[in-house]
Amino acid sequence: WTGDPELFTMNLDGADVRQVTNVLGYDGGAFFSPDGSKLIFRASRPNGEEEINEYKSLIAQHMVQPTKMELFMCNVDGSDLKQITSLGGANWAPFMHPSGQKILFSSNHKSTRGFPFNIFMINVDGTGLEQITFDDTFDSFPMFSFDGKKISFSSNRNNGDTRDTNVFIATWKD
Repeated sequence: WTGDPELFTMNLDGADVRQVTNVLGYDGGAFFSPDGSKLIFRASRPNGEEEINEYKSLIAQHMVQPTKMELFMCNVDGSDLKQITSLGGANWAPFMHPSGQKILFSSNHKSTRGFPFNIFMINVDGTGLEQITFDDTFDSFPMFSFDGKKISFSSNRNNGDTRDTNVFIATWKD
């Protein structure tokens, strides 16, 4: 434990633990790129004395406030760290297209109330933002099939006005 939620890698047997990130702020929800060379993840980066103090106060209580998160990518050793989004709100649940060139993720950056969350796609260089789902509730956890022909995601749509979350699968068209 470093005192700050960071990303680590290790072998399946628990050996060779290596710290990937070391910047103040919450780092989590990482996925490997299709070729295994990069990590895509969500992170908060508190700025200014007030935000830093609030963040550290929450961490001292083993909590985070995941309302301001952007997407970041780096090599698996932590080098070449780049911020992908600067949208505001909570941008999270990133997953890369099998080509390694595009990222699906969930975001509430267009919301004025903290929700809905919809799925968006962006190029790995941060360009070409495109909204994929247009729901008025919660769409998240998007994942591509290995061949890139299908997408699955979780959603609160079509749940009979309950809080149930269902899994949907759709054919992906580029």
